[in-house]
Amino acid sequence: MMRFMTLLLALVMLAGVLTACGRKGDPEEPPGTTYPRQYPSQ
Repeated sequence: MMRFMTLLLALVMLAGVLTACGRKGDPEEPPGTTYPRQYPSQ
């Protein structure tokens, strides 16, 4: 039972770390690009 609780705690902590990763906010286009553009560009 103790091994299960330790594994569960480790999984919860790992899930918390992984959900905290990443950038918050609206996506921004790279400088020097024009949007929208047709695909494929010729």
